[in-house]
Amino acid sequence: MSAIGEENVRGGSVFKDIGAEDGDWEPTEIESLCMNCFKNGMTRLLMTKIPFFKEIIVSSFRCDNCAWSNTEVQSAGRIQDQGICYTLKVKTKEDLNREVVKSDSATTRIPELDFEIPPFTQKGALSTIEGLLDRAVAGLEQDQRVRREVDPEMAEKIHEFIQKLRKLKEVEDEFTLVIEDPSGNSFVENPAAPQKDEALTVSRFTRTIQQDMLLGLRADDDLEEDLDKEPASNNLEAMRDEVLVFNTNCPECNAPASTNMKLVQIPHFKEVIIMATNCDSCGHRTNEVKSGGATEELGTKISLHITDISDMTRDVLKSETCGIIIPELEFELGMAAVGGKFTTLEGLLKDIKDLIVSKNPFTCGDSSTTDRVQKLSDFGEKIDNIMAGKMNVHFILDDPAGNSYLQNVYAPEPDPEMTVEKYTRTFEQNEDLGLNQMKTEGYQDDK
Repeated sequence: MSAIGEENVRGGSVFKDIGAEDGDWEPTEIESLCMNCFKNGMTRLLMTKIPFFKEIIVSSFRCDNCAWSNTEVQSAGRIQDQGICYTLKVKTKEDLNREVVKSDSATTRIPELDFEIPPFTQKGALSTIEGLLDRAVAGLEQDQRVRREVDPEMAEKIHEFIQKLRKLKEVEDEFTLVIEDPSGNSFVENPAAPQKDEALTVSRFTRTIQQDMLLGLRADDDLEEDLDKEPASNNLEAMRDEVLVFNTNCPECNAPASTNMKLVQIPHFKEVIIMATNCDSCGHRTNEVKSGGATEELGTKISLHITDISDMTRDVLKSETCGIIIPELEFELGMAAVGGKFTTLEGLLKDIKDLIVSKNPFTCGDSSTTDRVQKLSDFGEKIDNIMAGKMNVHFILDDPAGNSYLQNVYAPEPDPEMTVEKYTRTFEQNEDLGLNQMKTEGYQDDK
């Protein structure tokens, strides 16, 4: 990329309208050094928002002296708590038009061709599936002229592989594209949003120590120190009676903030951990609920038939691993979409409406279309009807970890409108929860 003066980028000052709402930011132009001819060119920076994703920074450089140019994309936020993996079954040419945000820490794989682009070998990019294929072809073709002179046999093999990559754009046969990003800042578009995309699988995973080191989150020599550290308050009884406060950074403005944490016992269920963060700098507030216990042996599916407005007052604990299904609306929300929450059924429905309708970038700006806005508006009206008791639906919580809860107002007697089903997790669900490689017995024997 071009060389930009340090005084221009520190503190985010390169954006003139960094506080603009609804993604209405203006591009900023900065004169910068061309790394090709070492004369001055122009860098353009723009912060933009990807629908159903987050803000990113798109940078574009062009030098009028030598006509050299390049573009790259970076996340405008922090490294996420978990890594993310997108697995897309490309079945039609329309799938090639899906927008993709690929950060520089992401690994791209096409298993059918045994093809992989390792992390940090390409700059971050905002592109499409077809654009990723074209970029891979361009990278392989870059040194073909030299290879034909030095190693003709290798050049011919690479040429044959390039033809296979180009053939993928015809989508004569289905193929799989996997983007795995330990930073959690990559994205593949779901054109059916807010509905579930049958061709796209999204899973989150806990980073390994090596991945933390690769991202610069952990020093090479601090592993033993972390293992030796004990929490200041390790007494469980003391933790139940006090609110723990620890320093953190605001996820919105990155200013220093504090997070409060408290253990709470939910009647007829288990202990949970409630965490709340409040930023004095920008006013951002967030709260999250996590299970205070281990992952259950069986998954839990709770189905409630909503028949009366009084159902809206039921307490709900939705863990970060829990999905939500409303069959009558053909609606399915994946795990971690609205995070872990301890609220009422009405509060959870309001959060779903805000996520899909009110805070949806598809309803404003250049991303909006009449049909899409009308579709999302109709969905919001149906949610309002459910909360007003005018529409009877089934509300399903499906948690493979078994750590979600919906209040039984008839407790300890059975609830005639609610069913609780325990089920055995599939291999894929255990993989999403990180249980397949977890070893809790005899692990010391491997040392």
